[in-house]
Amino acid sequence: MSFPKGFLWGGAVAATQCEGAWNEDGKKASIMDHVTNGDINHPRLITKEIEDNYFYPNHYGCKEYKFYEEDIKLYAEMGFKTYRMSINWSRIFPNGDDEEPNQKGLDYYKRFFTLCRQYNIEPTVTMTHYDMPWNLSEKYGGFANKKVIGFFVKYATTIMKEYKGLVKRWLTFNELNFATVSYGEFVISGIYPECGYVNMDNPNSTLEEKNKRFQALHNELVASAKVVQIAHEIDPEMQVGCMMCGFAYYPLTSKPEDIFAAQKDMEIWDYYCLDTMCKGKYPYWAKRFWKDNNIHIDITEDELNDLSKGTVDFISFSYYRSDCSSNDASLKQQGTDFGIRNPMLKTTEWGWSIDPLGLRWLLNEFYARYEKPLMIVENGLGAYDTLENGYVHDAYRIEFMKNHIKAMSDAIDDGVDLIGYTCWCAIDIVSAGTGEMKKRYGLIYVDADDLGNGSYKRYKKDSFYWYQKVIQSNGKDLD
Repeated sequence: MSFPKGFLWGGAVAATQCEGAWNEDGKKASIMDHVTNGDINHPRLITKEIEDNYFYPNHYGCKEYKFYEEDIKLYAEMGFKTYRMSINWSRIFPNGDDEEPNQKGLDYYKRFFTLCRQYNIEPTVTMTHYDMPWNLSEKYGGFANKKVIGFFVKYATTIMKEYKGLVKRWLTFNELNFATVSYGEFVISGIYPECGYVNMDNPNSTLEEKNKRFQALHNELVASAKVVQIAHEIDPEMQVGCMMCGFAYYPLTSKPEDIFAAQKDMEIWDYYCLDTMCKGKYPYWAKRFWKDNNIHIDITEDELNDLSKGTVDFISFSYYRSDCSSNDASLKQQGTDFGIRNPMLKTTEWGWSIDPLGLRWLLNEFYARYEKPLMIVENGLGAYDTLENGYVHDAYRIEFMKNHIKAMSDAIDDGVDLIGYTCWCAIDIVSAGTGEMKKRYGLIYVDADDLGNGSYKRYKKDSFYWYQKVIQSNGKDLD
């Protein structure tokens, strides 16, 4: 197995899914604090008020705000070299448009990062991970409003200055490419959807909604580019990366139409954002895409200049699955949330295909196109784990991670500059898609159910001890 010296092994979480303490120490509601629980068959509702007759799982998470010291010790015991986490924007600027930051929020993350450093864990920090102060969504309409660019830049500048020396690796937006579909218009861009719930993709989106979506995405791309430039001014050693959901699309058949459909899916799902953030300009086919979809975006010369100057230092992405593409509209309607299920692959309990080779393929695709360092910051298996006598035997998770780590090693042998891997996730947290706790990804079990009941005691799964060996051996011991 081939992993370079200093490879960044670790785990990942998101503040809104793990912290809890949603209205403590000066924090106000984020957009996800207004989202109810759901399940595989029922979407998560978005309520404009916090209502007593609904349950809001992000109010609890796994209570890392309370147990962070214990959690960091467990991560250190596992051997983490890095911890990919996020800052809750509304913990720093409760309303988003505040004149001054919330000191208690600043102090909390300083304690957090300092403790990580004491255990030789380097924080990799996402500035906003499905997170925005609710006030910015309600009052301004989220990132569809250009004013929010300034609010984000102020927030980012504040935390980069505050944690200079403690945090050197930043990610601006989490899975920004989801902003191209209706799912992302709320969780990423803060645009309240007319349907009133979080939907992976709404085929009935109006033209007005689609235009808002792509305007918001443009504004986020500009905001990210501005932050990259400011980061390099604050500390030339700071590295700022983008974070994408890594989509791998194969043609469903060898028909030329299906091959072309796969190319188009890769373009809009992956390269629309990656080209802009890595090359400093929209891809050459963007104008045709806008024209064909009747999309009109307000773009200024100054914004194009920012995009050009603010290219990212590295690429990070999540990878869970691959899908197929077809030119057959009827097959698309019967497909998964992202595409058409590959009949050649096994699936998880949630119907996600399992494809380690797809990770190697995607790593090579991204590196060939951009030649920037790559980092996998989410990869894991959601499953129904069972706690018995204090133990969780999750051989299925170990098998999933083992095969994907082998694929990473092969990609490194191919010549890919892969600098790190943070599994999703370090500890059981609330699922972003369904709001459940029972869809567990963590290497540490948290005693809590879908309605926030439980002791929240932490238990080490079998995968905890297995990953500990993987890190100690720098990827050589996968048995």
